[in-house]
This record gives sequence, structure tokens and C-alpha cells, in this order.
Amino acid sequence: MDNWLGINEFVAVVETQSFTKAAQQLNTSVAQVSRKVASLEKRLASKLLLRTTRKITVTEAGLHYFQHCQGLVEGLKQAELALSALSQIPKGVLKITAPITYGEQVIAPLLNEFMQAYPALKLQLILSNQTLDLVTENIDLAIRIGHLEDSTMIAKKLTQRQLHVCAAPSYIEKHGLPFSLSELDNHNCLVGSSPLWAFREQDRERNMRINGSINCNSGFALLDAAIRGIGLIQLPDYYVEQALNKGKLIECLTAYRAPLQAISAVYPNNRYLSVKIKLLLEFLNQKLCRD
Repeated sequence: MDNWLGINEFVAVVETQSFTKAAQQLNTSVAQVSRKVASLEKRLASKLLLRTTRKITVTEAGLHYFQHCQGLVEGLKQAELALSALSQIPKGVLKITAPITYGEQVIAPLLNEFMQAYPALKLQLILSNQTLDLVTENIDLAIRIGHLEDSTMIAKKLTQRQLHVCAAPSYIEKHGLPFSLSELDNHNCLVGSSPLWAFREQDRERNMRINGSINCNSGFALLDAAIRGIGLIQLPDYYVEQALNKGKLIECLTAYRAPLQAISAVYPNNRYLSVKIKLLLEFLNQKLCRD
């Protein structure tokens, strides 16, 4: 096994481009990672990495060695996962990422329920609206909304969301309901993280630039403003559903609703699916699937 010493650490450093991130991924110290890589370079009598205070550069020899070792490390991980799967008992760390609001309102409660069913698991949930790299961040599963651009990932559709244009009864009483998209220019359309609202007109998708008295990247802040009668909003169903049901908001422009957006579970296509991920996918599909 002496020939294996330092390989895990070297591969992790190259993948993450950081000794600190490699140490976090391997659950060890930066000093330990540095020592292991230095020992590997000494045994091979070859410089694999060039380190400065600002960046890490892989040498030509290091790149060739990494290309051979990466598959070995991944193969070892998959072999261990396959062996643990025989027990059919989900255990270990479950690292998940999801968008902030949808994660808080929908995914987190479901994960908490899942954790209660499998107490041997430990959950690490990262709520972020950034598209995190699942491989370098060592993330098991991502919940993503809308179009998926990364073809190296496997995506399983769980459900979908609908955007709604809404206004409070008090706003409608003063300013009236818009019945066509062209009328939006005459209304106070509250702006979120994007100045574009999405619609479907004559079976074609259309994005319209809108303007209003409030510009805020918080959907909840815009929701509160709309309920107070300040203006129109366009938000996903999980923001406005309760207010619509209680009559605090009224939906507008239903004939121009934007196409449904898929909500998917995404994971790397080169990973053996462990029992914990298989069970979680089945659980989320059962809880969320509306088809």
C-alpha cells in the first residue's frame, strides 16, 4: 500500500486547485495534505505541483500522473460504495445543494423527514443560488430549476414550477387588471433579480422588460409589497400560492402564463449511486412528482 500513499491527496488538490479545499474534502488538515503530496513527489522523484502563495500549477509530469490516478481514485470510491450498498443501510454524509428559497420552503423540510427515517445519515445542506461544481465540491446531489446546461450530469425531473403574475385587490381597484402584455407598460411592475418577465404568447415564449417603483432581489420582499397594493409581481407558485388561496392576491394575465419550468435532481454521471442517493431520489420523487 506504500505505492498508494499521497495519491488521494494529490488528486484532490488538482481537482479543487486548493490545498485547503482538498483538506476539507478529505476531512484532514492542510499540513497533512501537503506532507502526503511532498512524500509522493519524493518517492516519484518528480515535481508534480508548483506552489506559490497565489496559485497552484500542475507540471507536465503532474498532469500525466493525474490523468492516470484520477480514474484509480474514482474506481476505489465506487468499489467501496458498491460494497456498502450490499448492506442496504444508508449511512455516512449526505451533501446536497439547492436554491435558497425553494430549498428553505420545500427541500429542507423533506430532507429533515428523510433524516428522521434514516438516523445513521448526516446531512450537509448548502443553500445557494450559484451553480456549484458537484465534482470539485464533492456534492452528492443538486436540486436545480429550469434549463440544465451541463451535459456531463444526470438529471432526474422531480416536479415543475409555474410563474404567476399577481396583484392585490387594492391595487386592482385603483389601477385595473391588465388583460394584454402591452398594458404592462402602464402598470407598476415590481422588479426582482431580473428585469425580464417570462410569458407565452401565441405558443411562443416571450420575455418582456418591465419597470416599477421597487427593485429587490428578495421574492418575499416583493411578495409583501404586492400584498400591500404597491404593484404587480411575477413569482413562482411556492411564493404566492398561499396568498392566492387567501384572496390576498389575484392572478393576472393567466392566458399568457410562462411555460412550466422543470425542477430536477442532478448528480455526476460517473458516480456509482449509493443506497443513500437511490433512496433519497425515490423519496423526493414520491413527495414532489405531480405527473
